[in-house]
Amino acid sequence: MDLEAELAQARDLDVSELADAIESIGFECTRCGACCKGYDTDDGREPHTATFFPDEVRTVQETTGYDWRDVARPMPYGLTEGDDGPEGETFEWALQTAACGDCRFYEEDETGLGACQVHDDRPLICETYPFSVAVAGTSQPMGDAVDEEGVVRAHECEGLGRDISRADAEELARALKERAVREIHEAIAVSDVYEPVETGPGEVVVHDSEGAKRPDGTEAP
Repeated sequence: MDLEAELAQARDLDVSELADAIESIGFECTRCGACCKGYDTDDGREPHTATFFPDEVRTVQETTGYDWRDVARPMPYGLTEGDDGPEGETFEWALQTAACGDCRFYEEDETGLGACQVHDDRPLICETYPFSVAVAGTSQPMGDAVDEEGVVRAHECEGLGRDISRADAEELARALKERAVREIHEAIAVSDVYEPVETGPGEVVVHDSEGAKRPDGTEAP
């Protein structure tokens, strides 16, 4: 199935049916912060990585007054580590991280309870976690599913299986549909505007739906 057909399928998703699935699986955020943190692997610390649409970057910029680089970083997938640091071409943006690998907007109070500093303006991928939807048999990129109901996939989270109100399930379902549509629409737009760029040592170019950009968000030459 091509992307236009997938987009039509995403637009046809029934919010009520998505909410039914979310209710069946169950969810309540415990504010553990696991989805906002980096994690340890055999190869070292793996930083938190969450997809960020260009307009979402600008929204958080307006909220915080931060520069582009303080809000977003190039998606690391596809980049190679050169003598002068990461280099190459990549697609889309990720939330910026702190030195420890956690999302830079994540903080904990003295009891260890987690909170997002830009909660009202957080990107859709954060708003909809731990859920994704499978469009045309392909789930959105959030790792392996641990539970599923219809087209809804649930990913690892200690809040799964908890009671959720119908109102909250419907709100989450609407955001989940919006994200499914946006993910595919973004992919189509990136494909439409993509032009290969030759990068030099230590140079990174990010291709998003608006064209090729430098890591600071400005237009690449």
